[in-house]
Order: sequence, then structure tokens, then C-alpha cells
Amino acid sequence: MQIDRRASFHEFLVPLLFGVLLAIGLTGCATPYRSEQLQSFDQAIVTATVALLKQVGASPAMLAPGAAPSDKRVIVLDPALDAGSGQQTLGTQRLDRAIAAHTAANFKQIETLPFKAANLPRAQYLLAGTLAREDAGLRISLALVDLKEGTVVAQASTLARKNEVDMAPLAYYRDSPVLLKDEVVEGLVRTSRGAPGDKADAIYFAHIATGTLVNDATQLYNAGRYREALAQYRRAAATPGGDQIRVLNGIYLTSLKLGQSAEAEDAFGRVVAYGIAHHQLGVKFLFNPGSTDFWSDPRVTSAYRMWLRQIARQGGDSRVCMDIVGHSSKTGPEEVNDSLSLRRAQSIRQRLVAESAELADRTRPKGQGSRQNLVGSGTDDVVDALDRRVEFVIVECSG
Repeated sequence: MQIDRRASFHEFLVPLLFGVLLAIGLTGCATPYRSEQLQSFDQAIVTATVALLKQVGASPAMLAPGAAPSDKRVIVLDPALDAGSGQQTLGTQRLDRAIAAHTAANFKQIETLPFKAANLPRAQYLLAGTLAREDAGLRISLALVDLKEGTVVAQASTLARKNEVDMAPLAYYRDSPVLLKDEVVEGLVRTSRGAPGDKADAIYFAHIATGTLVNDATQLYNAGRYREALAQYRRAAATPGGDQIRVLNGIYLTSLKLGQSAEAEDAFGRVVAYGIAHHQLGVKFLFNPGSTDFWSDPRVTSAYRMWLRQIARQGGDSRVCMDIVGHSSKTGPEEVNDSLSLRRAQSIRQRLVAESAELADRTRPKGQGSRQNLVGSGTDDVVDALDRRVEFVIVECSG
């Protein structure tokens, strides 16, 4: 009987290659995990966390009881953000806590540490996470970054039900007068969605050390410890990566809370100058419903005149031309939102021209209605305050 040696060799080779490829898949570039199945928020967090850690070879049984701490892999958790607004919210805070708790309870070979400067030298990985609103639900995106190489080594995303998550911003973001999505924040969002093997966003990764100081300061602000927060924001400002909107805004907010009005106005002027230099500045001017009148509560609007004064001054000094773009939440008919957002932009322009007549020839009002919502909840409260912003967009001067 003649044996077909080619067939027997083929039968031997195929499982061998399969085993080699499987090993490469486990030890080389991981495959990102993406689920479109709608889950509860808590379950979606667990699913994403498990999928993420498995990509770096972690399993609940890997580390034997009593193993030395040196056997553990250490992850530093950069606080997650709302991808649309760039804010930390009750929902992103809940995400951070759930990741840390589930990892501690089920992955004994993984140690998760807070986002502190002292923890960076100990860690192998940085975890960047975001929540993003989609039509189908709330998208959780998590990425692990190798801190030595600056490369994404694992990524997972899942879909959670929106109605289970409170996306109200934390105090610092609630009180902020401006949109805080600068290049660093945008870089975190991009990194959280990166595929294994991709480089982490260069600007975000270069600002990690400063980011720990910003996080410390923001936690102090949220706790009402304004004097300590101001000192920490100033410390962050003195670092090479300190020229960023979250730092400048923190100095403004803490100075205002401490009753240092001159320092607060100077700080807001620097916030405006930063926005103009980066060609976009979104400011949360709140209006009465259906009106071009500012919100009736003076506790909310008392700083508006100073804001307008600084926007007019910085806009005049920089000699730029600006589109003043009004936005609205998505509550109500589109044509009503378009008209209302335009009238609000015209109202802000009139106020700016009253402060600096030269801006009459270098500004034009526009209304975007709800087409560029950052939050999109339609709740008309603190959650979607950024959707009712007025933006100052730097444009080419005509003529």
C-alpha cells in the first residue's frame, strides 16, 4: 500500500502552523475586542476590563497565592473622560472605580494604582479610558499603553445602556467657563480607541507627568480645598507641559473661589489668549430659555461682563477675525434652535463691540442650532450646558 507522504505532511503541518500562529497571537500584537451587544453599564465595564487584560496574558488564576509583588504587573489609571465634552463626570468616575475594583478582586497578578507622579516609575502600563454617546448606547473604550514604548498593547470597547449612567460633570468641569477639549484631551480620546501596535497620541503621552499634577489639583478643587488646588495648578503650570487649557482654567477657577478677583481676571485673559492661539474658544454663556437674556441667577452670570471684557481685549490685541457661533441643545424644533442660536451669537457680538468697537469689522455671528452638540442629552440642565455654548472660531480676515 502506497502512502501519500504529501498528504501526511500537510496533516502534520497545518496543526503546527496553527499552534505557532496562536502563540504569536497570545504573545505578540493583541487583537482588539469590540462588542456591539448592549449590556448594563456595570456588566459592560466588566466585559471590557476582562477583554483588555486577557490581551496582555492576564487571567484570574495566573498568579499563585503568596507570590511576590515583583511578579505583578502594575497599571496606572488615568481618569476616564467623556469623549464628547472632555469632562470627568459621575459616569466616568464610576467607570474608573469599577475597573479598579474588578481588577483587584479577580486579577491578582495585576495591581492598579491611582494617577500619581510617584506611581509612574513603578508601572508597566497606563490605562486610558473614555465614554462616548452613540445612537445605540454609551461606548466604553479602554486602552493599555506600554509606558516605556509609548505603544498601545491592548484595546477593548463595549456598549452600555445610556439610561443607567449619570453623566453630570464633576465640580471642576461644572464650574468651568470654557470647553476643555485641547490637544491633550483629544489625544487621550484617540489613544483610548487605538489598536494594539499603534503609538499612543504623541501630545497626550508627552504630557502624562504634568497630567498627574493636573489630576491632583482637580481632585483638590472637587473637594473644596481651593488654596491647595491653586498651589498645585501653579506647580503644573511651571512644568514643560504646563501650558494647557486645564491648568489655566484651574488657576482661574481657584482664584475666583478664593475671592482674588484681579488674579482671576488675569487668569481668564490667559485662558482666552490660549483659545485664540489655538483657533477655538468655547465659552458657556447661559441664557434664559428661549431668550437672548443671560440666565437670571447672578451667581451664575456675575462673571460674564469680565469674560466679555477679556474676550474683547484679547481679540483686539491679537488682531484676529472671529466667527461668533451660537449653539443650542437639541430640545425643540431644528428651525427654532437655528434661529435662537443665531440671535444669541448676535447678542454676544453686540456686547463685544460695545467693549471694543474695532471688533465690529472683525466678527460675524453664526447659528449652528444643535448640529454640533458635544453632549447631546437634550436635558437642558448642567449635563448638557456645553451644548448651549458660544464659540469664538478664528477665521481668515477678508479684504
